[in-house]
Amino acid sequence: QVQFVESGGGSVQPGGSLRLSCVASGINFGLYIMAWYRQAPGKQRELVATITSVHTTYYVESVRGRFTISRDNAKNTLYLQMNTLKPEDTAVYYCNVGQGTAAWGQGTQVTVSS
Repeated sequence: QVQFVESGGGSVQPGGSLRLSCVASGINFGLYIMAWYRQAPGKQRELVATITSVHTTYYVESVRGRFTISRDNAKNTLYLQMNTLKPEDTAVYYCNVGQGTAAWGQGTQVTVSS
């Protein structure tokens, strides 16, 4: 059974930083494209960034240059380093396989506010 456990969220001021982590179980983690998604209040869940098994990355335009996705296949762990945070980054952040087709975890709340 696939399971994702996200952590690292919190409340920060605009311009601040956070590092999210996601531990995966029940899948052969190293073989999958992995992704971070987010869902802001009243909005649909959206893709934020992806990373392939060979560490090729993709970012949506709104976070490019501010966020960095990475992975440690030995630890079955996905990361998202978020810098220069903006109020519009406020959302619950989730990890999943690249297409978002696995069961969703609880997510981790990120709040950016002054």
